[in-house]
Amino acid sequence: MFPKLREDIKSIIERDPAARNAWEVMTCYPGFQAIMMHRWAHACWVHDFKWLGRFISYLARILTAIEIHPGATIGRRVFIDHGFGVVIGETAEVGDDCTIYQGVTLGGTTLHSGTKRHPTLERGAIIGAGAKVLGAFTVGEYAKVGSNAVVIKPVPPGATAVGNPAHIVQKDMSSRTATLFSAYGVTPNGDDPLSKALHGLINHAARQDEQMERMMATLKAAGIACPRMPECDKLDSAELNKLVE
Repeated sequence: MFPKLREDIKSIIERDPAARNAWEVMTCYPGFQAIMMHRWAHACWVHDFKWLGRFISYLARILTAIEIHPGATIGRRVFIDHGFGVVIGETAEVGDDCTIYQGVTLGGTTLHSGTKRHPTLERGAIIGAGAKVLGAFTVGEYAKVGSNAVVIKPVPPGATAVGNPAHIVQKDMSSRTATLFSAYGVTPNGDDPLSKALHGLINHAARQDEQMERMMATLKAAGIACPRMPECDKLDSAELNKLVE
């Protein structure tokens, strides 16, 4: 137990610049305390002391505002930062070195007891504040889920998922880039491909408008009469591009 304790404290100090020393982590970090109490609860659960495991989990929720079902599997060096409002379901699996921020739910979408209902986070996954990961699928190694995302399908290793419902905005990263820590699941320069597509369509439509105006002017200059079409609002590409930024 003590090697795990030292590992947890060291990993928190490495990932949180506000953590000054081990004593502060042990006494003032609810995420650390919730993980410690979960280990006791999980030990009771697997040795068939179900009520005691649930009761320890209940006490941990009162003390830390973090609810981890005693049946959940939590790996080593898992860091629950701030932690308020985190909920981790019974069949959830959280791999080594994962980081979970406040308001995260690792929830299930079925009511069938005895089956895998909750997500699996592989090694190094980062789940941003307020994100909801719902279902029995896998968030891959070193994947990132942005704050307030709602994830309902698998996230590939090293990818970044954002939005509601979540979509992949960055994937096929190099192993070096993928393993870099990213607070709250925010990836620098991770442009949303949907925004890129919308910008492209808006700019394309604007260019087509300009081309049509030039064609009409050329036909008119050549003396070719064209039937008038009903007037419509002119496309303001600058304003539309601002809306999808």
